[in-house]
Amino acid sequence: MRSNRIPARPLRHLAALFLLVFVAVEARAQLQIEIVQGNAAQLPIAIVPFHWRAAGPPPINTVSSVVSADLYRSGLFAPVKEEDMVDRPADAESIRFGTWRLLKVDYIAVGYVNDNAAGGYDIVYQLFDVNTQERLLSQVTSVGPGDLRFGSHRVADAIYEKLTGVPGAFATRIAYVSATGEGAGLRYELVVADADGYAPITVVGSPEPLLSPAWSPDGERLAYVSFEAGNSAIYVQEVTTGARELVSSGRGINGAPAFSPDGRWLALTLSRSGNPEIYVRNLDSGETRQLTSHWAIDTEPAWSPDSRTIYFTSDRGGKPQIYSVPVGGGNADRITSQGDSNARASVAPDGRSMAIAHGQGNEYRIAVWDLAVQRLRVLTPGRLDESPSFAPNGSMILYATREGTRGVLAAVSADGNVRQRIILSEGDVREPAWSPVIR
Repeated sequence: MRSNRIPARPLRHLAALFLLVFVAVEARAQLQIEIVQGNAAQLPIAIVPFHWRAAGPPPINTVSSVVSADLYRSGLFAPVKEEDMVDRPADAESIRFGTWRLLKVDYIAVGYVNDNAAGGYDIVYQLFDVNTQERLLSQVTSVGPGDLRFGSHRVADAIYEKLTGVPGAFATRIAYVSATGEGAGLRYELVVADADGYAPITVVGSPEPLLSPAWSPDGERLAYVSFEAGNSAIYVQEVTTGARELVSSGRGINGAPAFSPDGRWLALTLSRSGNPEIYVRNLDSGETRQLTSHWAIDTEPAWSPDSRTIYFTSDRGGKPQIYSVPVGGGNADRITSQGDSNARASVAPDGRSMAIAHGQGNEYRIAVWDLAVQRLRVLTPGRLDESPSFAPNGSMILYATREGTRGVLAAVSADGNVRQRIILSEGDVREPAWSPVIR
């Protein structure tokens, strides 16, 4: 048995680069996820309630319920409802495979939760192929006393990877900007929550707009734009401690920060030369280099996975399109060509494609641009979909959309077969960013 120990927009008008309008609301509440379109070929799986063998009462949200919910919202699995389970085995010897085959279940996960010597919990679990009775996984995930839900996401990640061949992304977080209140009481918050919307935490709040959150590759810091001092400024802030550093606050535009995959550099948009251009800043030395030089607006930089190329949005061709420039310097090349506009690139982890906000007429939808074959595929049906952000495993794309007059979040699978609506019961949310896998 193996042990895994875990320590405790699109810019519709680029001239309005930093204008963000929020609907007046009264309070922020926890996110909820609703599947609005699924995959017809979902895998039937039973996540049997893990037996609670630890001291004290079990949590309201049990390990098995979190794992089932994670797999369900991927759109690839059809977990058996707990009330439809005829048995509640905790180990291999107790599984009656014939019974589960009659229920047309392909896979079954069983396990239990123990206290461990470190004061936390051990999640002990096994995954079986019901038809062959083969054991596919046998693992222990150890977590601190307050990390049982995070450990449950790690269990879901392991099951997802074993059955799909793709690493899971459930043990991740999302960042987004929320606005609450109205008039003089309007308040902006940069919020971080688990990928399933659980446990939202305000990282920073301000009566002035907050924009463009971007995760560091280790998932420990967020870069963002704040107007709290009157002008736009870029900060880098540690998520857990709240410690932050002012990175750029020069006259004019300071915006659209993006960490390099190695965490050493920050790409950003500055107008210190009088026009918005793409720059890169060494976070250790403070050295800042200008990469683009054009009369047009260049903004929204995004790094290639190998850190050699930066993709960005520019209207140098008349309307916003995606261009690329070598990090070492050189000429910019146009990448996208279809539609009236394409903006806000988020590069897939494998570097083969990018999610973009695709504009056609007065409609803006999330699309994927295949970099190899230069082909566009529209994924969403909305009219005002923007700010795409790839999951770290490349399977889903988080984005902002509108529901009536309110901003909400949604997600779509990279192949367009699964769509989710992420409901915030109260509040207007924009600017989502999906974190890397939290280790």
